[in-house]
Amino acid sequence: MSAAPLLRLAGLNQAYGQSHILHDIDLDVPEGSCTCVMGRNGVGKTTLMRAIMGQLPIRSGQILFEGSNLAGQSAYERARRAIGFVPQGREIFPRLSVEENLQIGLPAARARGRGIPERIYELFPVLRDMRLRRGGDLSGGQQQQLAIGRALVLRPRLLILDEPTEGIQPNIVADIGSIIRRLNREEGLTVVLVEQKLAFARSTASHFHILERGQVVAGGIIDGLTDAVVQAHLSV
Repeated sequence: MSAAPLLRLAGLNQAYGQSHILHDIDLDVPEGSCTCVMGRNGVGKTTLMRAIMGQLPIRSGQILFEGSNLAGQSAYERARRAIGFVPQGREIFPRLSVEENLQIGLPAARARGRGIPERIYELFPVLRDMRLRRGGDLSGGQQQQLAIGRALVLRPRLLILDEPTEGIQPNIVADIGSIIRRLNREEGLTVVLVEQKLAFARSTASHFHILERGQVVAGGIIDGLTDAVVQAHLSV
């Protein structure tokens, strides 16, 4: 695994009006890593992910991807740079079919082809089986698989997943974890993962960062996510 950061956040600040959410965030995501961002509810994790993706403006600082500052680029432009995003709550289109939901990602894909990559259906066979069904008719777990598949249509270099196991049945949580590990460890896809489930984070991530009140208060390789660190920063 390369030590060079694929993504680097430097002095990142973000605010809603007078409410300062993120404070001087410095955070590196090594290329080829699976980096888990953790923290109690309301500490700014989703705000950070949406800022990286260009869905929220930042007040100051830099978001460097492959050494280039993404400041001023739209979410679509960042997708064209091969950053895939699976938002909290999935945000699929319920009235569109599974196939149509996947096709939405094609215009921003790095290598434009004529259709959905067969690789998506290999990873998520249920999406092939249900490709003509409306997204809103799928279970929560199936919708999460669809949201991940839609992001993978881009053939991303960086995949950001915000709470991918939230509200998902345990068997699909296990499947999602297996697929994330496969993409990261076997195929070299760099992953940023927001996750509350400690066991899932420890089994999936290689690195971690903990946010508290909009600041990074701990981080390092996943072996450093000790019970003491959990007790200090994650216990409620």
